[in-house]
Amino acid sequence: MSSAVCSHCLLPVRAHAHEREVNGEAYQFCCYGCALAFQVHHGQHEEADAAWLLIRLGAGAFLAMNIMLFSLVLYSGSLGPADGQLAWRIHVLLWALATPILVILGGPFFKGAWQAARNGQATADTLVSLGAIAAYGYSVLEVVTGGAAVYFDTATMVLVLFTLGRYLEAIGRGRAARSLAPMLAAERACATVIVNGRDSERPVREISPGTTVRVRPGERVPVDGVVIEGRSQCDEAVLTGQSDPVIKFPDSVVYAGSINSTGQLLIRTTVAGPATRWGKMSRLVREALSHKGLLGELVDQVAAVFVPAVVILAAGTILYWSSQGSFEQALMAGLAVLVVACPCALGLAASLATALGLGLAAEQGVLIRSGGVLERLARVKAVAFDKTGTLTSGQVRMTGALTDGVPETELLRRAAGVEQGSEHPLARGIVAAAHAGGLAPETVPNVHALPGQGVVGGDGDRLTAVGNARLMATLGWTIPPALAARARERSAEGHETIAYVGWSGRVWGLLRLSDTPLPEAKAVVKRTRELGLKTLLLSGDAPTVVKSVAVALGFDAWQGGMSPEEKLAALEARSEEEGLIAMVGDGLNDGPVLAAAGVGVAVGGAADLARESADITLPEGALQRLPWLIQHARKVHKAIRMNIVWALGYNLVALFLAAAGLLQPVIAAGLMAGSSLVVVINSLHVGKEQYPGPVTKPGPATAMCKD
Repeated sequence: MSSAVCSHCLLPVRAHAHEREVNGEAYQFCCYGCALAFQVHHGQHEEADAAWLLIRLGAGAFLAMNIMLFSLVLYSGSLGPADGQLAWRIHVLLWALATPILVILGGPFFKGAWQAARNGQATADTLVSLGAIAAYGYSVLEVVTGGAAVYFDTATMVLVLFTLGRYLEAIGRGRAARSLAPMLAAERACATVIVNGRDSERPVREISPGTTVRVRPGERVPVDGVVIEGRSQCDEAVLTGQSDPVIKFPDSVVYAGSINSTGQLLIRTTVAGPATRWGKMSRLVREALSHKGLLGELVDQVAAVFVPAVVILAAGTILYWSSQGSFEQALMAGLAVLVVACPCALGLAASLATALGLGLAAEQGVLIRSGGVLERLARVKAVAFDKTGTLTSGQVRMTGALTDGVPETELLRRAAGVEQGSEHPLARGIVAAAHAGGLAPETVPNVHALPGQGVVGGDGDRLTAVGNARLMATLGWTIPPALAARARERSAEGHETIAYVGWSGRVWGLLRLSDTPLPEAKAVVKRTRELGLKTLLLSGDAPTVVKSVAVALGFDAWQGGMSPEEKLAALEARSEEEGLIAMVGDGLNDGPVLAAAGVGVAVGGAADLARESADITLPEGALQRLPWLIQHARKVHKAIRMNIVWALGYNLVALFLAAAGLLQPVIAAGLMAGSSLVVVINSLHVGKEQYPGPVTKPGPATAMCKD
């Protein structure tokens, strides 16, 4: 289930969102603390909102301290029976000091509690409001009736401590959002456009193709486009994960989200807004933040019954202590139960660590579809890899050809004609070989891929096919014995892939294709095994080639000559034996397998279907990030479990002490604020687990439009 995310900390917003208008724009927040922190840090001074918020908090704290000071006079016992009139006047003074605090600091809590009640829910705002109103109301009754016990100090300090605690908590949560903020601000981004020779600001969502955009040094590029004037270097790390800057000059392509480093650029827009890769990344990250994992959903289920249970416990505590003959003690114990309970810590337990985990991954150009994906990745028992384009460079070279009755040039020209529209690395290698030989591939109609077999195009008797022996058998085309024998010889060496080429009902030859493993492939497999995971190589390539690569890279198991359906069946069978399996692939054939895997991982050069099917997308050339990502997911999962254990343990112990009458409400309020901060601090450790290679920085904030 998805929801909106908080404008400050980027955590999911419940149904009773806190809405605020800042600088003329509407924002949603998950809690009052985030609204307060956001307004303080982003509000414009001419509106005086930020200053007013701090004044309110400062004034509330000042008045509460004075209340505590006068209350000490009452608690000290220095006033005797003869000082009754003086005591009553002090009570009235405390009432006068407490009332403004209830209004200026209690208002947001009361509003949140009311909104939650209208939605049939109870939240931390409900507990704070009940505690503050009960203490204040009882104290007012005592003043009016001339009683001796007032608790204005409790009512006010609870509000001050809760407000301060939420503000500090929101600051910590804001740190979690820092790396993602520029990306999520994409929908509100502004750009400097040139209209009739003059600069003007315009929202990116309103920019159309052909518009000229000016990007100054240090600014984030707001659109995809082509440089028409200027030279500079652009940092594209947030898009590609590569830390080296890319030189840009006239006719260079630039991408939204990259950072212009050194010189001013004029860019002609080709794509703007959500259609850019930056916009798509923004959408995916926002969706990921708004989806909860299994642990997050479990916490939500506990939190849903937690607050009502606390209210019932508080009522039971008051009834019990009242039966013991001390209503004042009963009231204090009941108030302590209300304010010591911390559903906030429970609510943060999974969501904050997950947001930090997603943020750190995004800094490295790794896109993760949801927090649940991180949880599953932490629990995988094995990792399966595709071969071509995943563990190999994808820079396929044609190393030779064998023909049977036709010139080699004719064989290559026809093969390139069928393959020229394909994204597969083998296809690109064939087309590149044709171009290198000065051949013009013929145009072939009705081309379609047969996953795991090859490509077929043409009509009727003019059908042309390029693929493996299985494809030729499917078409009923016989492979000449001499070609079949030579193919077996080359395949036995395990270094080349064989692609048969046929037309007019028969096979006319074969192409020998070679692809080399990535330099980092062996280290990735080794590091994955060191994490205690089994490694599998599943490929549609010839079994001899797959075996050669698997042995060279150190795989635990391998299987070649597989169709997509066979890969899927093998993955399901392995999952029953091994447990949860992650699948890493890049090609069109991998789409269904990536979708069915426990965790599907697509590398940066993946075909569109593979990227859409995958749970995780790695930047191009960043396969080495995979072991780090698995380790990172485990640390996020560990932090979530620690947070949940702490939150549940704290609440159980604190509620017991409060119900037993061993905690004063003011101390309970301080403990409650502290419990959330413990969760925040523990979660922040997740963000310290940096990728050991070059670290991608989030860069400058996206330029925002002003009304």
